[in-house]
Amino acid sequence: MTDDILIHTHGRVGHISLNRPKALHALTLDMCHAMSAALSEWEKDDAIEAVILDHSEGRGFCAGGDINLLRHSALNDGGESGRKFFHDEYQLNHQMMTYGKPIVAFMDGITMGGGVGIALPCTHRVATENTRFAMPETGIGLFPDVGGGWHLSRLGGRLGEFLALTGARLDGAECLWAGIATHYVPSEMLPEVKARIIDKPDRIRGILSEPVGTPPKARIEGNADKIAKHFASDRYEDILASLEKAADDGDEWAAKERDTLGTKSPQTCKVALRQLATSRELDSFADNMAMEYRIASRVLTRPDFAEGVRAVIVDKNNDPKWDPATPEGVSEELLDSIFAPLPADEEWKPL
Repeated sequence: MTDDILIHTHGRVGHISLNRPKALHALTLDMCHAMSAALSEWEKDDAIEAVILDHSEGRGFCAGGDINLLRHSALNDGGESGRKFFHDEYQLNHQMMTYGKPIVAFMDGITMGGGVGIALPCTHRVATENTRFAMPETGIGLFPDVGGGWHLSRLGGRLGEFLALTGARLDGAECLWAGIATHYVPSEMLPEVKARIIDKPDRIRGILSEPVGTPPKARIEGNADKIAKHFASDRYEDILASLEKAADDGDEWAAKERDTLGTKSPQTCKVALRQLATSRELDSFADNMAMEYRIASRVLTRPDFAEGVRAVIVDKNNDPKWDPATPEGVSEELLDSIFAPLPADEEWKPL
C-alpha cells in the first residue's frame, strides 16, 4: 500500500483520496494499483453503494501521470517501465468506465492528463471555481491518452479537437457548459455535499442537483462558433490554414490559437486528430484503450516526448526542437506505424 493515496469506507460509501500534494497528486503506478484494488473489492461488496474520489489538500485534484518515470523510461530502458505504467493506468481507466456502482469525482483543482483519465469515467463529475481542466500533451510530445480519444471525440462542436490540439484550460463553469462536468458546486459547500452523500448514497443525483447558486457564465461559449469553424477538419494543415486566414483578416482569437499551435509537437497534433477521428468509429471504450496503448507504446520512445519533457518540465525554457519539425514532415506512413497493431502478446487488455 502507498501513503500517496488514502482509502477508507464511511458506512455505505467507499472513499479514495489522492494524497501526493507536492506533485499535485499526479498518479504513480502504486497509486493506480491501490485504486484498482479498492474498486475491485468494493464492487464485490454489497454493503458499498457508491464511491467518492477526491484529493486530500492543495491546488491539484490530479495533475497527470508520473511524467518523470515516463521520461526516465524513454531515455534509459527503451520504454519498458513506461509501457507498464500506461498498460496498468489504462486498465484502471477502463475499470472505472465500466464500474457497476456510481463514482463521484470532485474535480476541485487542477485536472489534467491522468487526472482527466480518472475523472471522466465517473458517473458524477463535480466542478468548482478551482477546477482547471486540460489535456496539455501536445506541449510535451505525448498525446491526449487515458481515454482522451473517447471522451474528447464525443464532446461535439469540435471542442474535443480544440482541447486536444491547443491544450486549452477550462474553468469549472466551462467544464459544466461543455458536459465535461455533470455538476457545479462552490468549493465551500463540498464538505457538506460529501457528508450528505455518505449519509444517503442512494440520493447522489438529487444531492448534487439541489440549488447551489448559478455558476458563472462559460467564457468558451463565446468562441464556440469559431472553434467549430476553424477546427472542423481532421487534417491538421487545414486547421492551421483556416486560423491563418482568419488571423490575416484581423481575428485576434484566431491569431492567438495559431500561435499556440505553433509551439506544439506537429507529430502529437496529427496523432491526436487521427486518434479522435478513429475513436468516434469504435464501439467500446476497451477498443479505444487498446488503440491508445498502441500509440503510447510508440510515441513514448520517439524523439518528441523526451524533448518535450526536457523543454517544458526539466529545463523549463519552453524551446522544444520537434522532430519532425513541421506538420508537413509528419507523414501518413509515420502515423500508420504509430497506430499499427502490436504483436498479439503485447496488445492491451482490460483487467
